Amino acid sequence: MSDDQDIRGERLQIMLTPDELSALDDFRFKERMPSRAAAVRELLKRGLAAIGFGSAVGGTKSSDYGVLASKGDGAT
Repeated sequence: MSDDQDIRGERLQIMLTPDELSALDDFRFKERMPSRAAAVRELLKRGLAAIGFGSAVGGTKSSDYGVLASKGDGAT
């Protein structure tokens, strides 16, 4: 595992229904995941891959994904 994957700089809090939590736990135990957080990360990764989103390219910033062009980038 790379150093980038070991660093978790953002916390994401979500609320789940009892049925969603049960489904998450079923997935976690079936796949032998060490934690609910690991199961959520794996499901997120699989879901994004299923619809064609891969991992972000290293060195990119959130501003690289903006809708509007920033000043000085040559866009008109």
